[in-house]
Amino acid sequence: MSDDKKKRVIQGGQGFETRAVHAGQEPDPVTGAVIPPITLSTTFAQDEVGKHGGFEYGRSGNPTRRALEICGASLEGAEFGSAFASGLAAEDAVLRGLLNAGDHLIIPNDAYGGTFRLVSQVLAAAGVEWSAVDLTDAAALKTACRPNTKAIWVETPTNPMLTIIDIAAVAKFAHENNAHLIVDNTFATPYLQTPLALGADVVVHSTTKYLGGHSDVVGGFVATNDPSLHEKFAFLQNAVGAVPSPFDCYLILRGIKTLGVRMDRHCLNARAIAEMLNSHTAVDRVLWPGLISHSGHEIAIRQMRDFGGMVSFTTVGGEDAALAVAAATELFTLAESLGAVESLIEHPARMTHATTTDSPLAVDPALIRLSVGIETTADLVEDLRTALDLAG
Repeated sequence: MSDDKKKRVIQGGQGFETRAVHAGQEPDPVTGAVIPPITLSTTFAQDEVGKHGGFEYGRSGNPTRRALEICGASLEGAEFGSAFASGLAAEDAVLRGLLNAGDHLIIPNDAYGGTFRLVSQVLAAAGVEWSAVDLTDAAALKTACRPNTKAIWVETPTNPMLTIIDIAAVAKFAHENNAHLIVDNTFATPYLQTPLALGADVVVHSTTKYLGGHSDVVGGFVATNDPSLHEKFAFLQNAVGAVPSPFDCYLILRGIKTLGVRMDRHCLNARAIAEMLNSHTAVDRVLWPGLISHSGHEIAIRQMRDFGGMVSFTTVGGEDAALAVAAATELFTLAESLGAVESLIEHPARMTHATTTDSPLAVDPALIRLSVGIETTADLVEDLRTALDLAG
């Protein structure tokens, strides 16, 4: 690949699917291998003291990790990318890079349980103040903002309520108040949504989910266009050392290659599931932004390509019915996590969001969260309908 063509792929001059396959992943110049090799070495020979080919030690940098960082940044339309050992490691680096003792952070009032735990138990112990706010309410956001507010954390869609936040509006508010906007883009992926283009300063991913896509690797990612922020994140990446292994990076790169086609299927299947749930008598409320009845539907149309593969709903019979449905499916596997090729079902109040119990972020015990996979659409619909019928 010529240098000009390589630059266009990395910087976003070509289509998403093309960049997913090629950005940072040109054939090996020595062997011609189409797939870049997994570089396992922990140390790298130097030409002389202080002079090397860009790599010194595996924690500080690795060729396979660099390929992932180039590719991930390209997909988010970012200049800079940093890969981490998990989504929470990525979150920790961003928040520690932006916040000091005495600073204030705003998070959604239905944030992911792991984010809530990190903020309320780890960062708070280090002196960071925080507030949980309904980010769809401009007045509530304005009231919560303080002179020491340094960052606003957004998930959209949120986990597990699938609330849609207007990224551009919150970005404008954040910048008017000298705060940074961080967007967790895990649910949407860069295929469906690019927050940096809407005004966000930082994007975070759990690459464990849709980017990896196969339930076989744990990872995290941070993207930004701000060189000073990137310098902070890269410093923490090296200083703390929560970095992914070369093989983990390879697995995530492999998953990214099919992200576009997988997301199309996830969205198609989720629509069929949401429409079935919306008409089932055992279901009280369906939460999927593709439904016209969803409060964030119009915003989702503006800022997303499609509406995602996550669907949540509440059961008419409350917690007992929710637990019965979760236990009755056969194709939907009862398990935590999300975003992979297989369909998963879980009970957030007792599983992924158990840490929010008795907090402002507590989850309705009647809620079920689905990660809709890429199996045959009719099979998934029938499996869930049968479980609802049995539970009802």
